[in-house]
Amino acid sequence: MTVNILLFKITLLLYFAATVLYLIDVIARHGKTGKAGRWVLIGGFLVHCATLVARYLEAGATPVANLHEALSFFAWAVVVIYLLFDLRYRLSVLGAFICPLALVLMIAGSAVPKAVQEASPMLDSWWFPVHVTLAFLGNAVFALAFVAGIMYLLQERMLKSKSFSALYFRLPSLEILDSINYKCLSFGFPLMTMGIISGAIWANSAWGGYWRWDPKETWALLTWFLYAALLHGRLTVGWRGRRAAIFAIIGFLFLLFGFLGINLLLSNEHSFRALSGR
Repeated sequence: MTVNILLFKITLLLYFAATVLYLIDVIARHGKTGKAGRWVLIGGFLVHCATLVARYLEAGATPVANLHEALSFFAWAVVVIYLLFDLRYRLSVLGAFICPLALVLMIAGSAVPKAVQEASPMLDSWWFPVHVTLAFLGNAVFALAFVAGIMYLLQERMLKSKSFSALYFRLPSLEILDSINYKCLSFGFPLMTMGIISGAIWANSAWGGYWRWDPKETWALLTWFLYAALLHGRLTVGWRGRRAAIFAIIGFLFLLFGFLGINLLLSNEHSFRALSGR
């Protein structure tokens, strides 16, 4: 077992422990478990950083060349963004939704081949790590918006039905959830935009053209327009609340299909097979 795989498994276990602690905090309404979950998650994040560094040193390239690496990197980005937002909001209930998402990504990563593969020469460009870091961080911000959207709809439904479960008393107010959704859009959209621009620059160095209408590029542009419409609606029409929450959920589902569906189902220049040089 290589060092990066051992660290990966330790990270997975710590994320699992953090998820359990956050869920106990929500169910039992015990503040100490939420604080413990935060510290365990921070510990898992630090081990995850070491995992990515070890993987980079072994592979010699940014560790996103295959599905295992990409899922791990995505989980890392999700945890980064959550911890940054947690500094502002201190909502352990948000961790009870975000941690399971990071854990699922890690479990999925553990279920696919983990062997380090020879990277394609096209990855030998400093624009590639810039592109993937911006893109994954943008995706992670929208993952948080997705979670906030789900929480908003749950909260709204319980208010309308006047059926107040234990979860109701742990969820933030609709105003706070809508604020999180808007902040995610405000940060995520520029990250996505810069990710697309840096990707075009990288594509020019790799394939000799800034835009080739590859399925991945086309879907990314379609998703960008969807989020641009949501941002425009919030700034000019005043879209808020339920409509914004639904758009955030739909947008993230589009992102997931672009991340997994396009790569796995369609042949394209951004597929994991192409990036691994196979």
